[in-house]
Amino acid sequence: MIAVKKKFGERGTNIAYHGFQSFAEGEVTPEECHEIGVETARKMWGEKYQVIVTTHLDKQNHLHNHFVINSVSFKDGSKFRNKIEDHIRLREISDAICIERNKTVYKDAPFYGSQKKEYWLHKDGKQSHRDMLKEDMELCLSLATSWDKFRTILASMGYEIDYKRLTVKAKDWERGIRLKNLGYTVEYMEERFHQNLYSNSNRLEWNNYFVSRRKYFPLETMANQLQFSIEHSKKPDKIFVDTMFLLIIMIFQLIKEVADAMLLSPEMRHAAKDIKEYIADYHFLTDNKIHTTDYLAVTIDETKLKITELEEKRSKADNKKRRAKTPEEKEQYKALRKELTKEIAPLRQRLKQAEKIYEKSPHLYELLQKEHQAEINKIKQIDPQYKSYNR
Repeated sequence: MIAVKKKFGERGTNIAYHGFQSFAEGEVTPEECHEIGVETARKMWGEKYQVIVTTHLDKQNHLHNHFVINSVSFKDGSKFRNKIEDHIRLREISDAICIERNKTVYKDAPFYGSQKKEYWLHKDGKQSHRDMLKEDMELCLSLATSWDKFRTILASMGYEIDYKRLTVKAKDWERGIRLKNLGYTVEYMEERFHQNLYSNSNRLEWNNYFVSRRKYFPLETMANQLQFSIEHSKKPDKIFVDTMFLLIIMIFQLIKEVADAMLLSPEMRHAAKDIKEYIADYHFLTDNKIHTTDYLAVTIDETKLKITELEEKRSKADNKKRRAKTPEEKEQYKALRKELTKEIAPLRQRLKQAEKIYEKSPHLYELLQKEHQAEINKIKQIDPQYKSYNR
């Protein structure tokens, strides 16, 4: 695989792609499992890409295959793109082979049809709008005793409901989500309302959750304390990224501690689950004295340049090691290569985290702006004369 990459000039940073193929418990022998894996790999990639097929026997009742596919074609040097269409085709080939051999196949692949976008979000450990709404629906249905109360709770969480179509959407979502597509039929919801109505604890839960809310607006309060203007910049490259992350962390910690504090937008509320990640990002920014996104971009470029310089030195050390005339000289360049690799490894980690923060910062800034506007709108309902100091 490395020889192929060198032949076509080391195209891209992806070394290989990984896939797997599993079977129903007890349906295949190790030999059958491997045969099916090899046949699948040949039909899927064999004409253009090198593939390693390994059959794992570590779980005796759950035999499965792993595929490692070279990212560069041995035929023409083209890159394997690993698109959703490739996942579907792999599934189709695997299913066809298994059906031919009378093995069980499953028809509910998560990347079929309209769920492609959700598949990739879940693959990245993120939530879709459907995931967020489903979690919030469960909370609503644990409290509501009628459609009116259901609508009140939904509105308090930043959602709107269309009774005619029975769809729900957050204010900044492009389209609503049909509740029946999440498993919430009218009959099911009314049965939940009925159960809550005759629950002894429902009134207490309702008061604890809803009545005390909306007296405290965390984003406006924290921004004032930090003297941070939410709308301080119209240019994404001028965002005070370190202060923004600190603000987000403080808000997420606050809503856990203050009974009458709650975020208004679904995205911000669900982002609170990733507080450990935001804390790590904030420490990275402060440790490296990075204050704005434009300086973060400079850090990324400088780190890439340093990695390239060290990789060139390592490549030269490799060449000198191959041409070494004595064992001592060979060991000298081998040791040099090892030291250079040690220098490169932390730089790669630094680059990865910096790029991740840079990529998500504009979206987080947008979420903060939307959350702030929602808070101001709520405050003005209480006090029409209120003027925000964060303008």
